[in-house]
Amino acid sequence: MEIILRATVIFLVLLLLTRGLKRRTLAELAPFELLLLVTLGDIIQQGITQEDYSLTGAVLAISTFAFWITVLSYVTWRSRKAAAIVQGVPLIIIQDGQLIEPTLRAERLPVDEVKEAARQRGIDDLADVRLAVLEATGRISFIERAGAQDGGS
Repeated sequence: MEIILRATVIFLVLLLLTRGLKRRTLAELAPFELLLLVTLGDIIQQGITQEDYSLTGAVLAISTFAFWITVLSYVTWRSRKAAAIVQGVPLIIIQDGQLIEPTLRAERLPVDEVKEAARQRGIDDLADVRLAVLEATGRISFIERAGAQDGGS
């Protein structure tokens, strides 16, 4: 029973951690950050199972995570409010060619990263963007103004 409680606490800590990190942080991890996440996985495993190296302990920990993932999946499917809390919501970062500075500051998203994402989509001038949305996944979607050069939306 202790492993189930430990796994539940770690699961909730990880949920809060991922919600606390900004979208762009999670969307584009540097190689070193990816290594840290792998290392974090081992640390988490030790915190959950403590000194229990049994197959039963591992199965309980994995099953607890699977249970909570299933519960969250169902809850977010049934409730938009829960989905917004757990998964986040898309945020408008450019509207009619104008950057939405408060949103960029809140998400710690540099203008240079927005410009880079636009260039990757073939958009050379942000003035040509009707709408840019920072998706809950951390990716940026662009919708160009009508009549702007065909570069990719």
